[in-house]
Amino acid sequence: MISRVADHCFWLGRYLERPRAWPVFSGDQEPGARRGPEPAPRLAPGDHRLRGGGALPRPARRRRRRREQVQAYLAWDEQNPCSIRRCLAAARDNARSIREVVSLETWEALNALHLWVGSPGRAPEWREDRHAFYRRIRTSAQSLHGIVRGTMLHDDALHFLELGMMLERAGQTARHPRRPPPRLPPAGSPRRGGDGPVALAAGGPAPGSSPFMKLHRGRSWRTPVARFLVLEPLFPRSVRFALDVAAIRLSRIRPAAEEELPGGEAQLRLVRFAAWVAGR
Repeated sequence: MISRVADHCFWLGRYLERPRAWPVFSGDQEPGARRGPEPAPRLAPGDHRLRGGGALPRPARRRRRRREQVQAYLAWDEQNPCSIRRCLAAARDNARSIREVVSLETWEALNALHLWVGSPGRAPEWREDRHAFYRRIRTSAQSLHGIVRGTMLHDDALHFLELGMMLERAGQTARHPRRPPPRLPPAGSPRRGGDGPVALAAGGPAPGSSPFMKLHRGRSWRTPVARFLVLEPLFPRSVRFALDVAAIRLSRIRPAAEEELPGGEAQLRLVRFAAWVAGR
């Protein structure tokens, strides 16, 4: 595989993975909630404009305005390279450059999502049903991953794509435990605003909290949450799981026995890092 195609596959995987994190941190707050999603931008690699005060009001200003600006920044800001809109545009550009290796089904699904986000019809849904808008982004991104695995050849193109996807996933999940998780309400008490707090406590960038709840039976203390997000070998969005899969994908691209191939140092560092996280 030539380097140009490999590069586009790698970044296609990263850009497909990146938008899945922002809906959870931006769209899970019920209207009028006292605690807004201010910590969410700290998860974005390109969030310096938010920290510096250029895009957000000062803390003394109204919290609701801050929440709206955070969500607009993560969803639409053209100057934010990690916004949902920019990520989908970048993913489409990468896929268009390697149409010879990307399946038709992958291209059609990605193009449809990109066109929907850029269409006039998304504005009313953004204003009227924010949860539905984020849900569509999240489920569409998840469906795209399934389409990629189910329709593309499992060759070097897919290995590079999933290498980028898993490295992006590990980075996104690793940023999450810095945010203290909210405590769950007592058992049997009514919940408001859906599963937002549970998802934040248990899933981080992952949509849903059932894996954590099954393993920890409703506990949401900080240490079990952080351990689950970083070290759980069976959770597909944990740091450990993502690094293990990334190491496997890289070993398919560059078998360790073929020492004449480039990338040996990077592969060794990834394998050692995955082993260190897993405690091996």
